[in-house]
Amino acid sequence: MGKFVITKRSNGEFQFNLKADNGETILTSEGYSAKASCLNGIESVRTNSQLDANYEKKTSSNGKHFFNLKASNGQTIGTSELYETASGRDGGIESVKRNAPDANIVDESSKAA
Repeated sequence: MGKFVITKRSNGEFQFNLKADNGETILTSEGYSAKASCLNGIESVRTNSQLDANYEKKTSSNGKHFFNLKASNGQTIGTSELYETASGRDGGIESVKRNAPDANIVDESSKAA
């Protein structure tokens, strides 16, 4: 089962990473000024991850593939890692769909950076 890991950035913002059961990070959030907002972002991923229309498939300037997960209002709530192939990116999307709904939340934001 996957997990959402909440951490604190060096600038004091909270972020989460959705990790697959193999420990690989499959989605990273934006920075949030409050932990409550970060938790709301996690709930938004749980809700929005099941709809294909919420995934924006993209190609970076160096030719690698990635995706953004968007909320119903069009705001990006998470971005994937870079993949060598489009099929790898599509596998990442399937992994988010599979892992996000039941993923545990692990709060590591109080650990020293």
